[in-house]
Amino acid sequence: MSRIHEALKKAARERSTQLSIGSGRGAVEIAAEIPRLGVNEPTFPRLSEQGRVALADTHDGPLQFEALVKRCAHPTWRLNALSSVFQNASTGNGAAERFRTLRSRLFQSATTRTLRRVLITSSIAAEGKTFVASNLAQSIVQQPERRVLLIDADLRAPRLHLAFGAPRFPGLTDYLRGDADEYNVIQKGMEENLCLIAAGNPVSKPSELLLSERMRNLLDLVTPIFDWIIIDSPPALPVHDPSILAGLTDGVLLVLRAGVTPMAAAEKAAAEFKHKNLLGVIFNQVKKSDSYGEYEYNNRPEAT
Repeated sequence: MSRIHEALKKAARERSTQLSIGSGRGAVEIAAEIPRLGVNEPTFPRLSEQGRVALADTHDGPLQFEALVKRCAHPTWRLNALSSVFQNASTGNGAAERFRTLRSRLFQSATTRTLRRVLITSSIAAEGKTFVASNLAQSIVQQPERRVLLIDADLRAPRLHLAFGAPRFPGLTDYLRGDADEYNVIQKGMEENLCLIAAGNPVSKPSELLLSERMRNLLDLVTPIFDWIIIDSPPALPVHDPSILAGLTDGVLLVLRAGVTPMAAAEKAAAEFKHKNLLGVIFNQVKKSDSYGEYEYNNRPEAT
């Protein structure tokens, strides 16, 4: 936590150097402060015997990736170039390289512990967590044979489907309510091995659904066939949902918007995940000059 705390203080000191909020422009500096991880592997709830039987009824044996791809939805995605550093030529290579760096740091961390389910959250709204989740997933599937499942667990204000130009439903809420199975809610709309579970139809009590045994069952079902499960959650301070999801994942990445996120909010959010596998902090929209030059990117349309 000491490295994360120092990073937060540094961001606060540099507030005066950031571009104005009104301009909506800034450099993407994915400055992930990922501390050295210990060797103790996290634990998370396992399927009950009753849950295993129920899932086994839907398909023979463990879920297979090839069978999933064959049976899942294949809508035509229209990736929003303004929200993807890999599609927007105006960003240059610098912004994409930041996500490759983040990818490499996660891969390095995964060599010392189990790290396949990653929760991405923020302290408050409009810090860029959805932007980070979608671009991190795109960076991972650029590597051969890497499989990623993106899950939009921000059931209150979902936006992942907008980043990919994908249908919102059926999605996670429909699965958790028992109205759809995994084949109905998982969609694949790109040539790369990237799949998405959108948020689904609106619900009145999202926290209760996320706490359900069916959420645990879903994660245990899909984890063996994907290299990474990336979950986009609501901001941590307004609601309890991210804390619920953190208990089902192997690590948490906290996204802060440099020059915008209040220091008190950042510290409170970091403390929330101190004992829940906090991997590090990602500073979004940092303006920074270094030996590789200065890179700018406008992620205003998809900042959430």
